[in-house]
Amino acid sequence: MKQEHPSVAVLGATGYIGARLVPKLLESGLKVRAIGRNPNKLKGRTWSSSAGVETVFGDVFDIDSLEKAVSGCEIVYYLVHSMNPNVGDFAEADRIAAKNMMEVAARTGVRRIIYLAGLGEENVDLSHHLKSRREVEQVLRSGSVPVTTLRAAMIIGSGSASFEILRYLVERLPVMVTPRWIFTECQPIAVRNVLHYLVACLDCPQTVGETYDIGTEEIVTYSDLMRIYAEEAGLAKRLIIPVPVLTPRLSSYWIHLVTPVPAALARPLAEGLRNPVLCKDNRIRELIPQKLLDCRQAIRYALEKLRLQQVETSWTDAGAVAPLEWSTQEDPDWAGGTIFKDDRRMLVKGVAEKLWPAVIGIGGKTGWYYADWLWHLRGWMDRLLGGPGLGRGRRDPAEVQAGDALDFWRVLAVDPGHRLKLVAEMKLPGEAVLELILTECSDGTTEVRQCARYKPRGLLGLLYWYSVLPFHNLVFVGMLKGIARASGVEIVSGPTALSSHSERPEGI
Repeated sequence: MKQEHPSVAVLGATGYIGARLVPKLLESGLKVRAIGRNPNKLKGRTWSSSAGVETVFGDVFDIDSLEKAVSGCEIVYYLVHSMNPNVGDFAEADRIAAKNMMEVAARTGVRRIIYLAGLGEENVDLSHHLKSRREVEQVLRSGSVPVTTLRAAMIIGSGSASFEILRYLVERLPVMVTPRWIFTECQPIAVRNVLHYLVACLDCPQTVGETYDIGTEEIVTYSDLMRIYAEEAGLAKRLIIPVPVLTPRLSSYWIHLVTPVPAALARPLAEGLRNPVLCKDNRIRELIPQKLLDCRQAIRYALEKLRLQQVETSWTDAGAVAPLEWSTQEDPDWAGGTIFKDDRRMLVKGVAEKLWPAVIGIGGKTGWYYADWLWHLRGWMDRLLGGPGLGRGRRDPAEVQAGDALDFWRVLAVDPGHRLKLVAEMKLPGEAVLELILTECSDGTTEVRQCARYKPRGLLGLLYWYSVLPFHNLVFVGMLKGIARASGVEIVSGPTALSSHSERPEGI
């Protein structure tokens, strides 16, 4: 079968499942076209330079780019879902994206689509989230290309949104006040079992055009999962108090404050708790036999990945990264409006290679090298305003790649050994980037540049800049000195402020 489909497309290759699926397909000897909306995120993946993989730009909402991206591929994994805080009606966005995929697949000669959907009985009042997954399935099936659908409930794996909610709630709350549907039955599945099904169905012709439920063999409740997690994590027994008044909206706000998962993402997940998600069709277990991990084993494996700091992908990986052309130093400020700058320079003894680990190790458990209490205060303020705060941390303590979440920043670009560029994702009345640049000098020293750019939005944006400006000298100077200290290098001069002003494009 593998000889019949030399090229397989993974749509959503930078997402939680997609980024883990690509290397699994490569291990199977397949040629893979990894498709995503952000070229930098694709190129930042460790597998992007592997033999047999091609990274291609493609946007499900841009039908021309989508057609170019999948052209020549006979199999397409459709792993796209628009449930993110920046999409007002994710269900409508999902319908549009699925319709585009269905039409493009028919035009480009795609022979098969493989879609990862959600479990849930059709004859019940499904949550908005689960109903959306079912609608996508129906739209894809309305075309002429056969669709293989795998329906899963909660996916247990390090970095998955559902698992992170479970982890943080259990670890941080010895006593939990929960909604009554905490006792709803479900059949979760380990992420490694999901990946095996996705790969193995390529070599199982019986799965073409079919729909299957995938899950562990045991039936548990979310209360059971909390108990199991506490036991596997070595925590004291948690007290769970169900109450009838905790609505999905209130639950999502509570999840937002206690975990790194934002309320906009937590709410549809919380709403889905009211629906039993059980496997009614277990045919795939005979067609594609594998050892299905039970919930305890799946949680144990996920915790081990966290302990070893080997989290391959995270729910925070998903979503587009705005290009923010206005923030590029080399380009003219064509975007219009005032752009504030704060540039600082420090000269140290030693090569850039010695400084680089400290530069890319910033944030997360390492912190920001100076005045961490101010960063934490800003993080709590951000959480109260609905932003991510500092709770997301970072996926890996020592490495970063484009698209990674880093506290309330996201990595916009990485030039190894030279440049790290972050875009702010905290709640701001404007847009902001922070850049650290290393430049080696001929005399054996290295210049460390810290460049902050801020584009305010309205009067509130201007007031915000001037309100935080007095803290810049404290925080940024301390951060640069901290990088030098963490790198074990001697400061020759600085840190010195090069600029702290605004620019306006000509003609404005």
